[in-house]
Amino acid sequence: MRVLLASLAVIFIAITGAGAAFAGGLGQPEAWQLGLQQAASPSAEGIATFHTLLLWIITIIAVFVVILLAYVLVKFNEKANPEPSKTTHNTMIEFVWTVVPILILVGIAVPSFRLLYLQRDIPEAGLTIKATGNQWYWSYEYPEHKNASGEAISFDAVMKTDDELKDGEPRLLATDTPIVVPVNTVVKVIVTAADVLHAWTIPSFGAKIDAVPGRLNETWFKAEKTGVFYGQCSELCGKDHAFMPIEVRVVAQADYKKWLDETKTAGLETANKNLIASMSTKKANAKVAKLNN
Repeated sequence: MRVLLASLAVIFIAITGAGAAFAGGLGQPEAWQLGLQQAASPSAEGIATFHTLLLWIITIIAVFVVILLAYVLVKFNEKANPEPSKTTHNTMIEFVWTVVPILILVGIAVPSFRLLYLQRDIPEAGLTIKATGNQWYWSYEYPEHKNASGEAISFDAVMKTDDELKDGEPRLLATDTPIVVPVNTVVKVIVTAADVLHAWTIPSFGAKIDAVPGRLNETWFKAEKTGVFYGQCSELCGKDHAFMPIEVRVVAQADYKKWLDETKTAGLETANKNLIASMSTKKANAKVAKLNN
Protein backbone atom coordinates (compact mmCIF):
# COMPACT_ATOMS: atom_id res chain seq x y z
CA MET A 1 0.00 0.00 0.00
CA ARG A 2 2.88 2.38 0.79
CA VAL A 3 4.38 1.74 -2.64
CA LEU A 4 1.00 2.35 -4.27
CA LEU A 5 0.50 5.65 -2.44
CA ALA A 6 4.05 6.76 -3.27
CA SER A 7 3.47 5.98 -6.95
CA LEU A 8 0.20 7.94 -6.95
CA ALA A 9 2.04 10.90 -5.39
CA VAL A 10 4.67 10.76 -8.16
CA ILE A 11 1.95 10.76 -10.81
CA PHE A 12 0.17 13.69 -9.17
CA ILE A 13 3.36 15.76 -9.01
CA ALA A 14 4.22 14.92 -12.62
CA ILE A 15 0.78 15.81 -13.97
CA THR A 16 0.50 19.05 -11.99
CA GLY A 17 4.07 19.92 -12.94
CA ALA A 18 3.24 19.47 -16.61
CA GLY A 19 0.72 22.29 -16.43
CA ALA A 20 3.33 24.53 -14.85
CA ALA A 21 6.12 23.65 -17.26
CA PHE A 22 5.59 26.89 -19.13
CA ALA A 23 4.42 28.97 -16.17
CA GLY A 24 7.81 30.53 -15.44
CA GLY A 25 8.61 34.14 -16.14
CA LEU A 26 10.61 35.44 -19.08
CA GLY A 27 14.12 36.24 -17.95
CA GLN A 28 13.52 35.82 -14.23
CA PRO A 29 11.73 33.50 -11.79
CA GLU A 30 8.21 34.19 -10.58
CA ALA A 31 6.61 33.66 -7.19
CA TRP A 32 5.39 30.07 -6.73
CA GLN A 33 6.90 29.03 -10.04
CA LEU A 34 7.14 25.26 -10.51
CA GLY A 35 8.26 24.92 -14.10
CA LEU A 36 11.07 26.24 -16.25
CA GLN A 37 11.51 29.88 -17.15
CA GLN A 38 10.20 30.85 -20.59
CA ALA A 39 12.68 30.03 -23.34
CA ALA A 40 14.30 32.90 -25.21
CA SER A 41 16.91 30.99 -27.25
CA PRO A 42 17.15 27.80 -29.33
CA SER A 43 19.03 26.00 -26.54
CA ALA A 44 16.41 26.89 -23.93
CA GLU A 45 13.62 25.79 -26.29
CA GLY A 46 15.41 22.47 -26.79
CA ILE A 47 15.77 22.01 -23.04
CA ALA A 48 12.07 22.76 -22.48
CA THR A 49 11.04 20.29 -25.21
CA PHE A 50 13.33 17.59 -23.80
CA HIS A 51 11.99 18.28 -20.29
CA THR A 52 8.41 17.78 -21.52
CA LEU A 53 9.36 14.57 -23.34
CA LEU A 54 10.93 13.13 -20.18
CA LEU A 55 7.92 14.22 -18.14
CA TRP A 56 5.56 12.26 -20.39
CA ILE A 57 7.83 9.19 -20.36
CA ILE A 58 8.11 9.25 -16.58
CA THR A 59 4.36 9.74 -16.19
CA ILE A 60 3.52 6.83 -18.49
CA ILE A 61 5.97 4.57 -16.65
CA ALA A 62 4.56 5.62 -13.26
CA VAL A 63 0.97 4.99 -14.40
CA PHE A 64 1.94 1.58 -15.76
CA VAL A 65 3.68 0.64 -12.49
CA VAL A 66 0.66 1.72 -10.41
CA ILE A 67 -1.71 -0.32 -12.61
CA LEU A 68 0.63 -3.30 -12.39
CA LEU A 69 0.86 -2.99 -8.60
CA ALA A 70 -2.90 -2.75 -8.27
CA TYR A 71 -3.33 -5.83 -10.49
CA VAL A 72 -0.81 -7.81 -8.44
CA LEU A 73 -2.43 -6.77 -5.14
CA VAL A 74 -5.85 -7.90 -6.32
CA LYS A 75 -4.90 -10.94 -8.37
CA PHE A 76 -2.16 -12.48 -6.27
CA ASN A 77 -3.01 -11.72 -2.66
CA GLU A 78 -3.21 -14.49 -0.08
CA LYS A 79 -7.02 -14.61 -0.09
CA ALA A 80 -7.23 -15.03 -3.88
CA ASN A 81 -4.34 -17.50 -3.97
CA PRO A 82 -4.28 -19.67 -0.83
CA GLU A 83 -1.81 -21.92 -2.64
CA PRO A 84 0.94 -19.72 -4.20
CA SER A 85 2.20 -20.50 -7.67
CA LYS A 86 5.55 -22.26 -7.97
CA THR A 87 6.35 -20.62 -11.32
CA THR A 88 9.95 -19.33 -11.31
CA HIS A 89 10.60 -18.17 -14.88
CA ASN A 90 8.68 -16.57 -17.74
CA THR A 91 10.74 -16.13 -20.87
CA MET A 92 8.43 -13.59 -22.49
CA ILE A 93 8.25 -11.35 -19.39
CA GLU A 94 12.03 -11.45 -18.94
CA PHE A 95 12.50 -10.57 -22.62
CA VAL A 96 10.05 -7.67 -22.40
CA TRP A 97 11.48 -6.15 -19.20
CA THR A 98 14.95 -6.30 -20.76
CA VAL A 99 14.16 -4.97 -24.24
CA VAL A 100 11.57 -2.28 -23.39
CA PRO A 101 13.87 -0.36 -20.98
CA ILE A 102 16.61 -0.45 -23.63
CA LEU A 103 14.23 1.03 -26.22
CA ILE A 104 13.13 3.71 -23.74
CA LEU A 105 16.74 4.66 -23.01
CA VAL A 106 17.55 4.84 -26.73
CA GLY A 107 14.49 7.04 -27.23
CA ILE A 108 15.80 9.36 -24.50
CA ALA A 109 19.42 9.25 -25.68
CA VAL A 110 18.79 10.42 -29.27
CA PRO A 111 17.22 13.82 -28.42
CA SER A 112 19.60 14.16 -25.47
CA PHE A 113 22.71 13.84 -27.68
CA ARG A 114 21.13 16.16 -30.26
CA LEU A 115 20.56 18.79 -27.57
CA LEU A 116 24.10 18.41 -26.20
CA TYR A 117 25.51 18.87 -29.69
CA LEU A 118 23.41 22.02 -30.18
CA GLN A 119 24.74 23.47 -26.93
CA ARG A 120 28.40 22.63 -27.48
CA ASP A 121 28.71 23.25 -31.25
CA ILE A 122 29.20 27.01 -31.19
CA PRO A 123 28.15 28.68 -34.47
CA GLU A 124 29.91 31.67 -35.97
CA ALA A 125 29.46 34.46 -33.46
CA GLY A 126 28.35 38.01 -34.18
CA LEU A 127 29.57 39.16 -30.77
CA THR A 128 32.09 37.83 -28.26
CA ILE A 129 32.04 38.59 -24.54
CA LYS A 130 34.54 37.48 -21.92
CA ALA A 131 33.13 36.81 -18.44
CA THR A 132 35.43 36.42 -15.43
CA GLY A 133 34.11 35.19 -12.11
CA ASN A 134 35.46 36.83 -8.96
CA GLN A 135 34.64 36.50 -5.29
CA TRP A 136 31.88 37.73 -5.51
CA TYR A 137 31.03 39.57 -8.71
CA TRP A 138 31.48 39.24 -12.47
CA SER A 139 33.86 41.14 -14.73
CA TYR A 140 33.05 41.52 -18.43
CA GLU A 141 34.98 42.50 -21.51
CA TYR A 142 34.00 43.16 -25.12
CA PRO A 143 37.36 42.23 -26.71
CA GLU A 144 36.24 43.18 -30.23
CA HIS A 145 35.24 46.74 -29.29
CA LYS A 146 37.50 49.51 -27.99
CA ASN A 147 36.63 52.55 -25.93
CA ALA A 148 37.91 56.11 -26.43
CA SER A 149 41.22 55.15 -24.78
CA GLY A 150 41.81 52.33 -27.23
CA GLU A 151 41.21 49.64 -24.65
CA ALA A 152 38.61 46.88 -24.82
CA ILE A 153 35.26 47.85 -23.30
CA SER A 154 35.20 46.29 -19.84
CA PHE A 155 33.36 46.65 -16.55
CA ASP A 156 32.49 44.93 -13.29
CA ALA A 157 28.90 43.90 -12.52
CA VAL A 158 28.07 44.01 -8.81
CA MET A 159 24.73 43.09 -7.26
CA LYS A 160 22.50 46.02 -6.37
CA THR A 161 21.63 46.43 -2.72
CA ASP A 162 18.01 46.70 -1.63
CA ASP A 163 18.34 50.49 -1.40
CA GLU A 164 19.59 50.70 -5.00
CA LEU A 165 16.77 48.71 -6.58
CA LYS A 166 14.35 50.49 -8.89
CA ASP A 167 10.73 49.56 -9.60
CA GLY A 168 10.50 46.18 -11.27
CA GLU A 169 14.07 45.11 -10.55
CA PRO A 170 14.29 41.73 -8.79
CA ARG A 171 16.09 41.49 -5.48
CA LEU A 172 19.40 39.56 -5.51
CA LEU A 173 19.38 39.47 -9.33
CA ALA A 174 19.79 43.06 -10.56
CA THR A 175 23.33 44.39 -11.11
CA ASP A 176 24.72 47.90 -11.25
CA THR A 177 26.05 47.38 -14.80
CA PRO A 178 24.27 44.95 -17.15
CA ILE A 179 25.59 43.17 -20.21
CA VAL A 180 24.03 44.59 -23.37
CA VAL A 181 23.62 42.42 -26.47
CA PRO A 182 21.60 42.69 -29.70
CA VAL A 183 18.60 40.46 -30.36
CA ASN A 184 18.83 37.60 -32.90
CA THR A 185 22.63 37.59 -32.73
CA VAL A 186 24.86 34.66 -31.84
CA VAL A 187 26.80 35.71 -28.74
CA LYS A 188 29.83 33.65 -27.74
CA VAL A 189 30.74 33.90 -24.06
CA ILE A 190 34.29 33.03 -23.02
CA VAL A 191 34.19 32.17 -19.34
CA THR A 192 36.98 31.92 -16.77
CA ALA A 193 37.59 32.69 -13.09
CA ALA A 194 40.13 34.76 -11.20
CA ASP A 195 40.08 32.85 -7.92
CA VAL A 196 37.82 29.81 -7.37
CA LEU A 197 35.23 27.87 -9.36
CA HIS A 198 32.17 29.81 -10.48
CA ALA A 199 29.46 29.08 -13.09
CA TRP A 200 27.89 31.51 -15.57
CA THR A 201 24.19 30.73 -15.97
CA ILE A 202 21.16 32.30 -17.68
CA PRO A 203 18.15 29.93 -17.45
CA SER A 204 16.04 31.58 -20.18
CA PHE A 205 18.99 31.21 -22.59
CA GLY A 206 19.69 27.60 -21.66
CA ALA A 207 23.29 28.66 -21.03
CA LYS A 208 25.36 27.31 -18.17
CA ILE A 209 29.10 26.70 -18.00
CA ASP A 210 31.76 26.49 -15.31
CA ALA A 211 34.25 29.30 -14.79
CA VAL A 212 37.55 27.62 -13.94
CA PRO A 213 40.71 29.49 -12.86
CA GLY A 214 43.45 29.21 -15.50
CA ARG A 215 41.08 27.78 -18.11
CA LEU A 216 38.87 29.27 -20.83
CA ASN A 217 35.46 27.66 -21.36
CA GLU A 218 33.00 28.69 -24.04
CA THR A 219 29.25 28.79 -24.35
CA TRP A 220 26.82 30.66 -26.58
CA PHE A 221 23.29 31.91 -26.85
CA LYS A 222 21.09 33.59 -29.42
CA ALA A 223 18.40 35.62 -27.71
CA GLU A 224 15.28 35.71 -29.87
CA LYS A 225 13.35 38.05 -27.58
CA THR A 226 14.20 41.48 -26.23
CA GLY A 227 14.06 42.20 -22.53
CA VAL A 228 16.07 41.83 -19.35
CA PHE A 229 17.33 38.36 -18.44
CA TYR A 230 18.81 37.31 -15.13
CA GLY A 231 20.99 34.50 -13.87
CA GLN A 232 23.28 33.68 -10.96
CA CYS A 233 26.54 31.95 -10.22
CA SER A 234 25.64 28.25 -10.05
CA GLU A 235 28.81 26.89 -8.47
CA LEU A 236 29.31 27.06 -4.71
CA CYS A 237 32.14 29.63 -4.54
CA GLY A 238 32.22 30.93 -0.99
CA LYS A 239 30.24 32.87 1.59
CA ASP A 240 28.75 35.37 -0.91
CA HIS A 241 27.98 32.78 -3.58
CA ALA A 242 24.30 33.80 -3.55
CA PHE A 243 25.15 37.44 -4.23
CA MET A 244 26.86 37.46 -7.63
CA PRO A 245 24.00 37.69 -10.15
CA ILE A 246 24.09 38.11 -13.93
CA GLU A 247 21.99 40.64 -15.82
CA VAL A 248 21.71 40.72 -19.60
CA ARG A 249 19.74 43.33 -21.53
CA VAL A 250 18.73 42.16 -24.99
CA VAL A 251 17.86 45.11 -27.21
CA ALA A 252 17.06 45.80 -30.85
CA GLN A 253 19.95 45.99 -33.30
CA ALA A 254 19.59 49.77 -33.68
CA ASP A 255 19.52 50.30 -29.90
CA TYR A 256 22.60 48.12 -29.46
CA LYS A 257 24.51 50.04 -32.13
CA LYS A 258 23.58 53.33 -30.47
CA TRP A 259 24.63 51.99 -27.05
CA LEU A 260 27.93 50.75 -28.46
CA ASP A 261 28.71 54.05 -30.18
CA GLU A 262 27.89 56.02 -27.01
CA THR A 263 30.02 53.66 -24.93
CA LYS A 264 32.99 54.27 -27.20
CA THR A 265 32.58 58.05 -27.17
CA ALA A 266 30.70 59.23 -24.07
CA GLY A 267 31.50 56.31 -21.78
CA LEU A 268 29.71 53.26 -20.43
CA GLU A 269 27.80 55.02 -17.65
CA THR A 270 26.26 57.56 -20.02
CA ALA A 271 25.43 54.88 -22.59
CA ASN A 272 23.67 52.73 -19.98
CA LYS A 273 21.64 55.67 -18.66
CA ASN A 274 20.49 56.59 -22.16
CA LEU A 275 19.68 52.95 -22.97
CA ILE A 276 17.59 52.47 -19.82
CA ALA A 277 15.76 55.76 -20.48
CA SER A 278 15.06 54.71 -24.07
CA MET A 279 13.78 51.27 -23.00
CA SER A 280 11.55 52.86 -20.34
CA THR A 281 10.09 55.25 -22.91
CA LYS A 282 9.40 52.43 -25.37
CA LYS A 283 7.77 50.37 -22.62
CA ALA A 284 5.54 53.27 -21.63
CA ASN A 285 4.56 53.93 -25.25
CA ALA A 286 3.74 50.23 -25.72
CA LYS A 287 1.44 50.33 -22.68
CA VAL A 288 -0.33 53.43 -23.99
CA ALA A 289 -0.75 51.85 -27.42
CA LYS A 290 -2.15 48.70 -25.82
CA LEU A 291 -4.67 50.69 -23.80
CA ASN A 292 -5.75 52.67 -26.87
CA ASN A 293 -6.36 49.45 -28.77
